[in-house]
Amino acid sequence: MSVMQKKQNFTQINNMELSRKHFIRTAALAAASAVTLPLIGNAALQHPASSPHPSSDPKETPFPLGIAGYTFARFDLEHSIAMMNRIGVKNLSLKEFHLPLNSNDEKVKSVMGAFAAAGINIYAVGVIYMKTQQAVDEAFAYAKKVGVKLIVGVPNYDLIDYTEQKVKETDIRIAIHNHGPEDALYPGPGQVYERIKNRDPRMGLCLDIGHAVRAGTDLEKAIKEYSTRLYDLHIKDITIAAKDGKAIEIGRGVIDFKALVKALRKNQYSGMCSIEFEKDMTDPLPGIAESIGYFKGVMTNLS
Repeated sequence: MSVMQKKQNFTQINNMELSRKHFIRTAALAAASAVTLPLIGNAALQHPASSPHPSSDPKETPFPLGIAGYTFARFDLEHSIAMMNRIGVKNLSLKEFHLPLNSNDEKVKSVMGAFAAAGINIYAVGVIYMKTQQAVDEAFAYAKKVGVKLIVGVPNYDLIDYTEQKVKETDIRIAIHNHGPEDALYPGPGQVYERIKNRDPRMGLCLDIGHAVRAGTDLEKAIKEYSTRLYDLHIKDITIAAKDGKAIEIGRGVIDFKALVKALRKNQYSGMCSIEFEKDMTDPLPGIAESIGYFKGVMTNLS
């Protein structure tokens, strides 16, 4: 390699590094500002595939941010609420470790009251696994008690018919969650879509982008093909696009978030973008803040 070529390569690398540092600074500022996005009521989330985005120009509007409840699996209610307040995110998909499925009315009132007092909107429940008809019944009864119209769930194949029946009876939607190549039922969103594409339109997908990419999914293609049934998103990053990919802070892994946001806007996604942080679940706050900052930075820089 000539001296001139070496200088050119060094200049290109240096420019790339400067650009990356500028972007990270922008994202960090977005995190530091901790701007609380508008709360979204349950009514606004009943039919996200067809409802308009709350803006005159959806191409320039940041998507509403939430937290997937599993992020706080190691923390009690009080500490989870405190972390959400610190990062300025006010939408949560509720998991059963904060409110058990068999909770009585008093327990439901107490827990939901604590969230309400903190200004936190419970927009969905789940992920809930459904391996029996009783489990399906419990999931829909739980959603009704909590007062939400969306279940993020995983029904066994032989329970799809019964799940559809419950959807029709209750007018509660279900977003089936994909769990990567280890999952025998729904490794990617395609396996979900094939099971629900000809069923009641209130049956859709919760697209976990990290697990989907580990299963070989093309995210831009999936968002386009399944847009009418895409009700929820679990947002994360991974180290490699393979089964062995591990969770990492958003922006440090292999997922192209710029392309993701462009695809969501192009296909008029109007649901929640819920961060699910799984890298260090005993001390997640720094990683959650960095991830939210990066994701907000991407949305801001594409406006």
